[in-house]
Amino acid sequence: MKTKEEAKIRIRRRIRKTVRGTAERPRVFVFKSNRYIYTQAVNDDDGRVLASACTLEKAFKEAEKNLKNIQSCEKLGEILAQRLKEKKIEKIVFDRGIYPYHGRIKALAEAMRKGGLVF
Repeated sequence: MKTKEEAKIRIRRRIRKTVRGTAERPRVFVFKSNRYIYTQAVNDDDGRVLASACTLEKAFKEAEKNLKNIQSCEKLGEILAQRLKEKKIEKIVFDRGIYPYHGRIKALAEAMRKGGLVF
């Protein structure tokens, strides 16, 4: 029987086989901890982070009371979309990580689409 960590590694490897970011179309990665949600736009060719946003930021904490619900994920998606637009990036590849595409992850992705990102 596999442990949870081994199962997570297997899922992440399966997804990363097909999802790859470039300078023109970076990979947006999502990580959920017990308290916060982190997003990063990564250029896998250079191994550089182009933009990031998380619920841990001071400005975000002041605006939102609950940091891990669907409304905060929508706000986080808008913030990341705005930061990528400032860097003239309009197309991305969405990497959901080990998390299923529903709930907060889906809300985050739809908010980034509303912000003008294409994926």
